[in-house]
Amino acid sequence: MIGQTSLATLPSLREYTSHRISSYDTSGGNADFWRIEAGERKTIARINGPGCIKHLWMTLGIPQEDYCRRIVMRIFWDGADKPSIECPIGDFFGLGHGMRKNFITAPLQMSPQNGKGFNSWWHMPFKEQAIIEIENQGEEGYAHYFYIDYESYRSRSAVEDQAFFHVQWNRELNTQGWAHEEHLTSDAYREDDRWQNLSDAENYVMCDAVGSGIYCGAHLDIDCYQRNPNDWYGEGDDMMVIDGESWPPSLHGTGTEDWYHCAYCPTQEYNAPYHGIILYSGTEDWRWKGKNTVYRYHVEDPIRFTKSFRMSIEHGHANKLSNDYSSTSYYYLTEPVQGGPPLPPVEARLPLPNEERYVGD
Repeated sequence: MIGQTSLATLPSLREYTSHRISSYDTSGGNADFWRIEAGERKTIARINGPGCIKHLWMTLGIPQEDYCRRIVMRIFWDGADKPSIECPIGDFFGLGHGMRKNFITAPLQMSPQNGKGFNSWWHMPFKEQAIIEIENQGEEGYAHYFYIDYESYRSRSAVEDQAFFHVQWNRELNTQGWAHEEHLTSDAYREDDRWQNLSDAENYVMCDAVGSGIYCGAHLDIDCYQRNPNDWYGEGDDMMVIDGESWPPSLHGTGTEDWYHCAYCPTQEYNAPYHGIILYSGTEDWRWKGKNTVYRYHVEDPIRFTKSFRMSIEHGHANKLSNDYSSTSYYYLTEPVQGGPPLPPVEARLPLPNEERYVGD
């Protein structure tokens, strides 16, 4: 089967041919990039199936870092008129906040120097056609370098039982936690009825999908830009509701730090294949100040659903904290439908500035 490549399966003589679409200079020169101007929407690949995209590499000569949120990548499968993948390009490759930074995970990496080489190893099978397009929603043009490595198959049977890759990007600029909004002290909010949370209704939603598929995980990007009572965001539980099941859900966690499988309020960056902390920005006098990125990928333990899937997480225990939350979720569906709601306009995606927006020092 495709998508099960490993050291153990490399000697297997599968039936496929290897191909690449890249930005190389077809004149034989060294201008090995495509120029994408401000406001331009350009198709960089149109691949006929059956096939499977095995690897994406990109590097962008961007004028400023927030272009990682201004540039949008879309992928359409099998003639669908809506993209199954529509995501700010930096977030697609594993890091939010409009930033580039060196990190290593199994499916995604940003490579030196300073994270300028983007890599994705998600397997993306298709039966008829794959279309990849890039839109520059910034105010300046830039140089876009890319490799798109894929396999082609003789028969559609090679991918007949394979689902389509989807991405869902979400953001809540201010989660409006009740304890913060009401200026409650520790003693007061622990006595409040809302402290006993028996629902995911007020959680931050990371993935909300309808259909039959497999959930493969997410990275979560939190900007703690204002002082909260007991600022530590990591007490927020993760909750995964499968096929509309009744409460409590099959998969209910014990805290955000536990969801990304670290422990005890970590302040060290740590990259494991499927879990860790890509970015930590706290200071000695404000441990949770600033931008944080954490991740948990379900590669060895993918989560199956047949009707629907909702993954959410509390923003602080019982949703008491007010922070800037965004996330990128990765999953497969049997149909090539739109991956989540349409992206908000660029102004609603840009990261908050740093020092001038941090309050409560």
